[in-house]
Amino acid sequence: MKILIDFFPILLFFGAYKFYGIYVGTAVLMGATVAQMALIYAIDRRLQTMHKVTLVLILLFGTLTLVLQDDRFIKWKPTVLYGAMSIALAVAVWAMKKNFLKMLLGSQLTLPESVWHRLNVAWIVYCAFMSAINAYVVVNFSTEAWVDFKLWGYAFPLVFLVGQGIYVAPHIKGDEGDEPAA
Repeated sequence: MKILIDFFPILLFFGAYKFYGIYVGTAVLMGATVAQMALIYAIDRRLQTMHKVTLVLILLFGTLTLVLQDDRFIKWKPTVLYGAMSIALAVAVWAMKKNFLKMLLGSQLTLPESVWHRLNVAWIVYCAFMSAINAYVVVNFSTEAWVDFKLWGYAFPLVFLVGQGIYVAPHIKGDEGDEPAA
């Protein structure tokens, strides 16, 4: 169910773009993202910071796209989002000595500090990569190619998340009460 909620806006955007163009697709993306956040809020009774940032950026860049009739704004949104995430994670870990991943997920996962640090660095590199690759596609390809990249580019986060799961699995510390009885 969660995966459907996550992909709901991009799938609707893709469909609307294919039938009606970038501006209708952008409006649909904006509406679908608002609906997505409302649904997440209804389920969890809160929105995480990442949800709020994503919503604000989609509404801001989407509004600029529609009002100015310039598709560059919506196309640059992922570059800005991923770039900001990479910079924020890097500044937090290396300048402020804080690991935001651990702060966000530490209550759900118990991992050694070295693993948290490597995960944080992996996220910094991943976000920088995603920002750069989106910028490359925006600059060098058509809007249609960019939309296709947005849809099929979801392979990147899926591969990244699966890779993280494989890396983290051996490091997860179980509760002492979880050990099998002898």
